[in-house]
Amino acid sequence: MKTGVDNAKYLKMQSEHIRERIAHFDNKLYLEFGGKLFDDYHASRVLPGFMPDSKLQMLLQLGDQAEIVVVISAEDIESNKIRGDLGITYDMDVLRLIDAFQEIGLYVGSVCITKYAGQTAAEQFRTRLGNLGIRSYCHYKIQGYPSDVSRIVSDDGYGKNEYIETERPLVIVTAPGPGSGKMATCLSQLYHEHKRGIKAGYAKFETFPIWNLPLKHPVNLAYEAATADLNDVNMIDPFHLDAYGKTTVNYNRDIEVFPVLNAMFEMISGTSPYKSPTDMGVNMAGFCIVDDEECQRASKQEIIRRYYQCLCDLKRGAGSREILYKLELLMKQAQITSDDRAVVHAALDREQETGHPAAAIELPDGTLVTGKTSDLLGASAAALLNALKILGHIDHELHLVSPEAIQPIQRLKTDYLGSHNPRLHTDEILIALSASAAANRQAELALNQIPQLQNCEAHSSVLLSSVDEQIFKRLGIRLTCEPKYETSERKYHKR
Repeated sequence: MKTGVDNAKYLKMQSEHIRERIAHFDNKLYLEFGGKLFDDYHASRVLPGFMPDSKLQMLLQLGDQAEIVVVISAEDIESNKIRGDLGITYDMDVLRLIDAFQEIGLYVGSVCITKYAGQTAAEQFRTRLGNLGIRSYCHYKIQGYPSDVSRIVSDDGYGKNEYIETERPLVIVTAPGPGSGKMATCLSQLYHEHKRGIKAGYAKFETFPIWNLPLKHPVNLAYEAATADLNDVNMIDPFHLDAYGKTTVNYNRDIEVFPVLNAMFEMISGTSPYKSPTDMGVNMAGFCIVDDEECQRASKQEIIRRYYQCLCDLKRGAGSREILYKLELLMKQAQITSDDRAVVHAALDREQETGHPAAAIELPDGTLVTGKTSDLLGASAAALLNALKILGHIDHELHLVSPEAIQPIQRLKTDYLGSHNPRLHTDEILIALSASAAANRQAELALNQIPQLQNCEAHSSVLLSSVDEQIFKRLGIRLTCEPKYETSERKYHKR
């Protein structure tokens, strides 16, 4: 795969820029961390070369200066809010994050519970944190937030919040998800620090939108596609344009709230350190793009993938038409259609040729591999095997897993496990391939090609089962599907 971003340059440049921002204040900076610290796969997809853990590696370069405060809303604890990508509650994710940070050597100072109003579940969580030896603090809902600035920046507002005791110059404020109260936590701390005579600072670290790329650059359009359900809109930062005469990109929520934030800064410390939302940011990713054409290509593919995901969500009874309309608009702005995704044509052509569902995978060198539905294998499993054969330079006619080995698995599925579909799914064919590898050198060779599937594109002419989707995801294959079931009467998938 081509590289669009110099990851080493990014790590160096980003950490240096944050150090400069710390020094600008009283050697105390509260850095609101948006997006994912771990496994930022969206960034790695639209910025080829950007590693999924780049932000984490950057923090490790600042490890001796940094401590982490994890923020969670008491309302989210009470409602058992779930992280959709992980399937765990926000309170459990706080514990997961703490473990993950500490495992790699980053210091977690405490947990801040925001919007606290004595919720039973929040109290129980706080007790659990105490039993684990983790300090916790409570911040309260403020009447009139965020509009009533005079109340917010007073002893009746931020003054009622518990002061979070921190030890290091850089305080990373992160959370399990949006709406947790990261920004309010940072500003509350600025208020308390100022009362203690410390000129602390605030900055925001968001990878997207990339402020020094054009408004309609595909990388920024892909960010809008990723947040279509949140109604985020990229905009020219009018405050930055007015202050400096330079065009930069930010998103609507930060632009809308900036006048309020500016007033808060002025009330806390007398003057505001920033003239625009762009000033508040510290993101250097745009300076590290080394192949803009490759980043544009990757971002356009991401928009198409989001479009197909929305179509499939609607078919399954989720999603919304409004999100679909927004994605269609973004595709028009990026001047792309589904025709710009090569695996779509390959899968649909194979389906038309065979009269049955088909799948296609695009290999790293651009080779398109297809798989058809047969009595033994589903189309996605067949495409996977065919891809491994090509990557391993194995004869296409060779059986990596013999039909005799597949038939007992089919019998187990249908006769004993109650499955209506005898054909092997992707997980089952990979297990069968692994078993064959013990006595079959060609099967072992095919198995060794699996890492090369990372970042490959794939498309299925029908909706796949959740198991197949998860296997493609674990393999790092970027899958899209046509929004239709294998049989017209099917309302849900069975294995």
